[in-house]
Amino acid sequence: MIRSVILATGAVLLALSLRAQELYVFTEPASNIPGGSLNAKLAARYTRNQYTGAFAQRYTPELMAGISKAVQVKVSGTFSDFYSSALQPESFKGYVKWRFLSEDDIHRHFRMAAFADGSWSRNDMVYDEMTLDGDNSGIQGGIVATQLLNRLAISGTASVMRIFDEKFKDPAHASLHDQNSINYSFSAGYLLFPFHNDDYRQMNGNLYLEMLGAKGLEQGNYYLDAAPAIQLIFNSRIKVNAGARFQVTGDMTRLARNNYFLSVETSFLQVFRKRRRE
Repeated sequence: MIRSVILATGAVLLALSLRAQELYVFTEPASNIPGGSLNAKLAARYTRNQYTGAFAQRYTPELMAGISKAVQVKVSGTFSDFYSSALQPESFKGYVKWRFLSEDDIHRHFRMAAFADGSWSRNDMVYDEMTLDGDNSGIQGGIVATQLLNRLAISGTASVMRIFDEKFKDPAHASLHDQNSINYSFSAGYLLFPFHNDDYRQMNGNLYLEMLGAKGLEQGNYYLDAAPAIQLIFNSRIKVNAGARFQVTGDMTRLARNNYFLSVETSFLQVFRKRRRE
């Protein structure tokens, strides 16, 4: 029994390491974490408020669960001093993804998924930029498609977002910001090492470049960011990410145009494993 569990766990970890290059830092791929597994993540964002010059920080603890091979959910919260003089709890977010298409082959696959998320934030809308990562309350729904080709993984996302804020209830202020937006991304990940993936205990190194954009549907404000990142994976369980996000173009007012990110994530397999009948 124990031996079979160990072998099964090793097989799952090796399979995960073979598609490590689609574990994007800033977006979600169409693939899910294994059914019955649980991931825990802590992410940090550091920046400088472009209007006040003050250093700002945000921390995001997150739990992700594989309900089945097709369904994945996650919950997260944020603590930051982005809108206050000291760190404080500011938001809660829920997310669900359903993978509805999977065409798998050796060292390649194509997958598509639909996703939806919603957040509550204590912050009032101050800037044009709309996010569900601590800044605003709102909902979002969209589609993601991911193609794995040997050592390269590319992915595209398109979604619609709606923000809820008291300003939109007052006609005098409703035209200050966009309330609805189209969000989109294009992500590429490349497996740097190992060249031959023979053991799940090998360290993996991945290089990413993601393009992240949004355009408002009322005022028409927009932005486009470039987000490079590097990722190290140890024992196919622990991921360490370091990345940055820089504005390429745009006219949205934002707290900051340049941001820096660090995160650590660990995986727990077969947490929700079904008990065998005796």
